[in-house]
Amino acid sequence: MKLSKRIILVSLFAVLAIGLGFIGCSKITKSSQTVLKILAYGDNSNAEGQNFVRIVEGFEKANPDIKVDFELLYDDAYHSKVKARIASGDVPHVAYFSSDARWGGSWREAGQLVDHTPYLNKAHYNLDAFPLQDGKREYVPLGTTNDCTVLFANKALLDELGLAMPKTYADMVAMVPVAKAKGIQVLAVGGAADWVWGSCVMSAIISRTTGLLDAPEQILAGKKKVTDADVVAALDFLTTMVKDGVITSNAVLVDTQGAVSDFSTKKALFLLGGQWEAGGIVPEIAKDTKLMSFPTIPGEKASAALSSAGAISVGYGFTKKAVEDGVVEAAVKFLDYFNNDAEVIQRLRDGAIVAPVTKAAIPNDMPAIINEKVAYGAAGYPSAQVIDSYIQGDPNDLLNAGMQQIVAGKATAAEIAAKVQAALDK
Repeated sequence: MKLSKRIILVSLFAVLAIGLGFIGCSKITKSSQTVLKILAYGDNSNAEGQNFVRIVEGFEKANPDIKVDFELLYDDAYHSKVKARIASGDVPHVAYFSSDARWGGSWREAGQLVDHTPYLNKAHYNLDAFPLQDGKREYVPLGTTNDCTVLFANKALLDELGLAMPKTYADMVAMVPVAKAKGIQVLAVGGAADWVWGSCVMSAIISRTTGLLDAPEQILAGKKKVTDADVVAALDFLTTMVKDGVITSNAVLVDTQGAVSDFSTKKALFLLGGQWEAGGIVPEIAKDTKLMSFPTIPGEKASAALSSAGAISVGYGFTKKAVEDGVVEAAVKFLDYFNNDAEVIQRLRDGAIVAPVTKAAIPNDMPAIINEKVAYGAAGYPSAQVIDSYIQGDPNDLLNAGMQQIVAGKATAAEIAAKVQAALDK
């Protein structure tokens, strides 16, 4: 039977409408994909950056309705970008920060830190291990508090050279000729990153010469001056270490990864850095690595003897921008995925964290260096403050750059102290 032209046209329009409907549905599905903007920490050459990229790929596969738009930066480049993106209004939904001044200051000033407590899964996270800021949990730390001033010692190499673990700085000085004869360093410092001088080196020393575990806070409050003789003495200890050959002026040219590499390749007896550096030490060296506080220095005050400076662990959290853009649910999904049991235990195994803030069961086959971290924590070293957790901005920048100048022989401790104090007085 022949169909009328009218019926044929109606049928064609119907088919066309259905087709357009399918196309429309496809567009809606694609456009409804949540875009989560993340400012991430790391780069393509280090484990932190590589792991982040891997985690994002896994997260997107598990959550096809969420697209992660991330920017990955490391070290000073990250901090510069934080300030630039906040200033431009391009605030990410998720970022790497903490509650202290160095990692949280810019976010706090911009009003971007949000209490995560109502969004955290209490069955998964150990909320008691989270740092509190005015009663709020503003992010998910990678782990518990990290010590920034650890002295890593290659025990096997010391034994090989007939050297004992140092109890005093004088013991380290005595190692210089032995190390030089073998063409190696006594102490590796990643001093090309200026923050290392403040966070890892000076934070280990300033409490010793002043006898104040809270010296940075007292300096910030104006109760103590950088130009005071005992603070200048701390800065001048850098000159002493270069003069004694414990560190070299070339330390200002070596980045943190380079310093860890020197330690890992037996080019240095010791490494001074944060506990997180354990993650970069190759396994064959890590198994023979011992952790200790920097040994007793000349003129050390008994009230701060063998003190060690710890900083709040950094991690990922969502911002107020995530709340405003209605993507908090997606952000929390990412935080939970990033901190799932398998990832947390792997970070612990790799030496990237000290102890998890989740309730993940810890296997009993952890590497030796993990047990060393536990022993280090149990050693009971007096806890001192990390300088840049309190002193920020120009004074901190001048201090860090100034310490590089001292080590390079381009300035004296007294000259740098005067510049930093002048900046604090403004």
